[in-house]
Amino acid sequence: MKSESKKINIEVFLDEENIPSDIKWKATDLQGYDEASCRAMFLSLWDQKNKDTLRLDLWTKEMTIDEMKIFFHQTLVTMADTLERSINDSRISGDMRDFCDHFAEKMEIVRE
Repeated sequence: MKSESKKINIEVFLDEENIPSDIKWKATDLQGYDEASCRAMFLSLWDQKNKDTLRLDLWTKEMTIDEMKIFFHQTLVTMADTLERSINDSRISGDMRDFCDHFAEKMEIVRE
């Protein structure tokens, strides 16, 4: 089997107060872009040795509250999908999706 490698690069630009002003990223498979800019990111990495999650949560000053609500909701939905694919338990991932619906309702996120 052929071994393959992919790269993901993230660059965070900071203002004079060390607050993110822009987040740019590029990846080997980022089709149609040389790089992309975003206003927020969550990065979670599993440390198997310490059985702990390492995480980096960043957002720029331009990220609005409404965008953050949608970003959180979409991230939670994606986590439910990933949970179902990874542990093959539709019962618990369904419960998580129910929570996502509840979250969207409480945050007054309108589905389009």
